Amino acid sequence: MTDPGRPVRRPSRLVLGSLAAAAALLAAGLPQSAPAAAAVGGAAAVVAAPADGGAPAQDVTTLSTGWQTPWEIKFLPDGLSALVTERLTYQVYRLDRDGRKTLVGEVPNTVPEPYDDGPGGLLGVAPSPTWNGTTDQQVFFVHTTRTRTQVVRMDYDGRSLTNYKVVLSGIKRVGNHNGGQIAFGPDGYLYVATGDAYEPKLAQDKKSLNGKILRITRTGAAAPGNPFGTRVYSYGHRNPEGLAWDRNGRLWEAEVGNQTWDELNLIKPGANYGFPACEGGCDVKGMTTPRVVFHPEFGVPAQLAIVDNVIYVTSLRGMRLWRIPIDGDSEFTGTPVDFYPGRFGRLRAIAKVPGADELWVGTSDLGYGKDKILRVSLK
Repeated sequence: MTDPGRPVRRPSRLVLGSLAAAAALLAAGLPQSAPAAAAVGGAAAVVAAPADGGAPAQDVTTLSTGWQTPWEIKFLPDGLSALVTERLTYQVYRLDRDGRKTLVGEVPNTVPEPYDDGPGGLLGVAPSPTWNGTTDQQVFFVHTTRTRTQVVRMDYDGRSLTNYKVVLSGIKRVGNHNGGQIAFGPDGYLYVATGDAYEPKLAQDKKSLNGKILRITRTGAAAPGNPFGTRVYSYGHRNPEGLAWDRNGRLWEAEVGNQTWDELNLIKPGANYGFPACEGGCDVKGMTTPRVVFHPEFGVPAQLAIVDNVIYVTSLRGMRLWRIPIDGDSEFTGTPVDFYPGRFGRLRAIAKVPGADELWVGTSDLGYGKDKILRVSLK
């Protein structure tokens, strides 16, 4: 969908290395990396210069060490601490604002794939928006068993996890391509990103739970108002791992592509995001083109955080943090700028720190006990 007040821009799918990106890097006091690797296909446009929003990421310090493949960071509603999942140990930790780490439990029945076979294991976490440790103790997880990927619920009283219960099963699993992000939306419902399980046709099958973004209730049922009357909210996804909402309540998604392009998508109910017919820009009738695409060398985007109308995207193969401003209240995005290329290795987990101009970012796959949670100041 294009903005009727703007001309339609149709740039070719080129690797962008704009002067605007270079100027933004220099202004941030950070070393300039390889040319920015975001591009556009179809009618989706990247605005020529950064728009309104937050300031570039700058200072980085180490908040916590001794991690093994942290997959997701989610703050509890009180904002004092976050829950962090470890993919391969299937353990859950509480991480306080001062960096103190406390093991609170494990998610039972989790079966990760071998270390080099992708992100099976314990994946996303989503505390209830009204969690208080007493009258509401609900915390939701996505994990893989021997035969499937599933959404489960546990109780967390502020000290330990108990009362494991399956909420949604029947999602096919594979070594990677499990998706795995889970998040409560502004509407109070759970959104779950699922991968295609190496079966691309499932992404286009609206009866399948794979290759989708699902919208469900706390009991696993289809949320009211879903576009097809099922759990499916959007489809045509390959391996989505990042979900976040902007200041207007719009859902953005980061998706790992196949061979050529990775994607940043603006998600709308009932929309078809094209896989496997499209990868990157999509001109096929009835399919939705991404807002931004990344060349895999610089991308393989993992997760998102949105701060002051700016999207921050972690990347795995690209080993960098991307900053992508949203152009006001439009559906356009400004020039992507990348930070810290190769400095910290693969980056996956990311969370906005409540009440602070700060992100927490987790490294990934550095080896047993070698991963870190970084504190990134936004100035």
